[in-house]
Amino acid sequence: MELIAKITKGINVDQIYISKKRAGFPIGEYVKIISISNLQDRELSLKEKPFFYGLNKIEPIKIKISEEIFDLIENEIETQNVIITGSFLDIGFNFKDLDILIVIPQVKNEEHSQKIIIEKIINNIGIQPHIIFIDNKSLIEGLSTDPLYQSMLSKCVSKKRIIYKIETKKINYKLLDLQLLKSKIVFDNYDSLTGEEKYYYLQNMMSIYLFLKLGRITKDNVESEIKKNFEDKKTIKYGCIDKKEFLKKYKKIYNQTFDLIIDKIKKQDAK
Repeated sequence: MELIAKITKGINVDQIYISKKRAGFPIGEYVKIISISNLQDRELSLKEKPFFYGLNKIEPIKIKISEEIFDLIENEIETQNVIITGSFLDIGFNFKDLDILIVIPQVKNEEHSQKIIIEKIINNIGIQPHIIFIDNKSLIEGLSTDPLYQSMLSKCVSKKRIIYKIETKKINYKLLDLQLLKSKIVFDNYDSLTGEEKYYYLQNMMSIYLFLKLGRITKDNVESEIKKNFEDKKTIKYGCIDKKEFLKKYKKIYNQTFDLIIDKIKKQDAK
């Protein structure tokens, strides 16, 4: 973590002010102050740093990786923003679940660029990313109507500041029903799914459930609800769960979510 600040004159001691919105440098921590000796170093140091959302702390190595990813992508394709999300940002030595949203003016045929970017990230950083190309309009629409987008962007790192005025729009509950249907695979394919896959489908279901109950969600409250009703993330991902008990709870919440959606569809069709 590196912050650039200017020394200002105080009454008894000179001081340096730094923003409270930072992913690092907790109060009480000792830091080393060095001078930026020349104009070239100053311009390099003042290079725009990533923006952090919903993160109280992130390891320096992950900040470095995020900056490298931004540079790799910017060298390949012109973007409006690049957003990193996923379990990669959770505290700990977890570098697997790396989701990248690349915001561009208009999404057409980006398969070629996607393939090149994935290869560059794997070759230079050694991580297999999941990349989504999206335009600003679709991103705002998703944040207004899709619980998974709300969950993803509640904890993320972006190259440029995210400034979106989000308004909850009329929800198409039939599309939400299709989204929930993805999670039904757990009933029929439990034994063939990995712990990571089980958690993904559970997270998908719980995101929809909480969205229907609360209207807005975050990644943290989805994970908290999963832990309250099932087990913590690591326990599920490593497969240390009782199959019978897990499926019993899973089915109960799935049915409750399905009933909520059907009720919403009926009310929407009646209008």
